Amino acid sequence: MWWYVVLIVVVGLERVAELVVSLRNARWSFERGGVETGKGHYPFMVVLHTGFLAGCLVEAIVADRPFVPALGWTMLAVVLLAQGLRWWCITVLGAQWNTRVIVVPGASLVAAGPYRWLRHPNYVAVVAEGIALPLVHTAWITAVLFLLLNIPLLTVRIRAEEAALDTALTK
Repeated sequence: MWWYVVLIVVVGLERVAELVVSLRNARWSFERGGVETGKGHYPFMVVLHTGFLAGCLVEAIVADRPFVPALGWTMLAVVLLAQGLRWWCITVLGAQWNTRVIVVPGASLVAAGPYRWLRHPNYVAVVAEGIALPLVHTAWITAVLFLLLNIPLLTVRIRAEEAALDTALTK
């Protein structure tokens, strides 16, 4: 179980690294006239993602969830692939990547990397990790709850991003 705690802490530290990058990129965007939209859902997103990491640990420990090798190792591979996809997205978007919805007027739409094939590849990583990370240690309740709570959040988020991009691209 100790290694699962370490895994969750490492993922939590990765989230902190994302926030550092996001703050730097937000500053860059605002310096170039960036406009933020869709602020209303952001606090819920922060609470959900923080609660998700806590839920992974609480369920695994309190419910004494076992590590099932066939499931656990497979889900760990999915978690690692999701992290790779997430950072590929962050790298390809560069200064335009953010945890908030900030669009810089005149910036071009990125169509490289995973964005060649998918409009929102980062959310594929979010969903994959949301299912896989808890299942590394069979915390299935956390996986189901995160998925059910994340579906409406992603719906709102993607609509906000699409509206912001449509507005920026039509100007």
